[in-house]
Amino acid sequence: MATFHLGLSYFLLLLAPSLAVVAESSPELKLNSNLLQDSIIHTINSNPNAGWKAGVNHRFSNFTVGQFKRILGARSTPKSEEAFIPHVSYPKTLNLPKEFDARKAWPQCSTIGKILDQGHCGSCWAFGAVESLSDRFCIHFGVNVSLSVNDLLACCGIWCGAGCNGGTPIFAWRHLKHFGVVTNECDPYFDNTGCSHPGCEPAYPTPKCVKKCVNGNQLWKESKHYAKNAYKVKSDPHDIMAEVYTNGPVEVGFSVYEDFAHYKSGVYKHVTGGYLGGHAVKLIGWGTSAEGEDYWLIANQWNRSWGDDGYFMIKRGTNECGIEGEVVAGMPSSRNMVNEVSDSDSAHAASM
Repeated sequence: MATFHLGLSYFLLLLAPSLAVVAESSPELKLNSNLLQDSIIHTINSNPNAGWKAGVNHRFSNFTVGQFKRILGARSTPKSEEAFIPHVSYPKTLNLPKEFDARKAWPQCSTIGKILDQGHCGSCWAFGAVESLSDRFCIHFGVNVSLSVNDLLACCGIWCGAGCNGGTPIFAWRHLKHFGVVTNECDPYFDNTGCSHPGCEPAYPTPKCVKKCVNGNQLWKESKHYAKNAYKVKSDPHDIMAEVYTNGPVEVGFSVYEDFAHYKSGVYKHVTGGYLGGHAVKLIGWGTSAEGEDYWLIANQWNRSWGDDGYFMIKRGTNECGIEGEVVAGMPSSRNMVNEVSDSDSAHAASM
């Protein structure tokens, strides 16, 4: 019966995409206007209460609003699915540090500190999931492996959403549990050059699922890595911090406004500009700024020419832009690994 429900819910999702798609429509004139605006930069930097600084991020210097909206591919979890998704919480007695950075906590894990680039495909939902799972393989199994965003993007199909036109993070994690993902060496990302052709039009289509490693000496099935489960973390900041502290980075979704494209430093909170869509990223830590503002530390996938060397901080504890409402993750599985490792359930202290 559960299997039937899963299939039916995905089918209904296709028929009624508005249930899950975060993005909204914008007037045509707005879509064709330049994304980066001096007026927005001035509004932010002249506001003493903004808490962050804006500037020209060269990653988007030639983008229109319409082009930027295409890369905002995170869809929210359908309400009809919430009852069927495990939700993780932690006891309040768990002592947590005032600040935490997964890069420092697990310095042996090179993937945690990597900043990638999704190009001009709305694949953020796949990046957040695959990057977090890669980190967790190192944290729990001592395996430094970069997993393939391309495999998930191309092969999850309608079960995750619409590829470069967006997907749902929790469905991505379900796919990682049931079908796994190969290594990046086996199936590298299709858009390595980013936005290179004039005007970046038309937007790149979703790559085809070929199920064959680019290196003839590697086998697709043997390259697969799996998640053991797929779950959401309750929106209480303590639960989110405890999950990251215990198990490693998580995928989070949030609403993006025009001013976010201009972020350079500080603790972001929405100040000005219209809503453009939903984005998924990797949350790796937290802390409190010198001005006393609590924040989440997040790795984006818009390369290092955006933001603070590819990272950003966003206000913590107030569900800023919905950042605490869509937190998803899964534990790495020993399934299909060459060297069998012990079960990691003992490390998963969360109560589900």
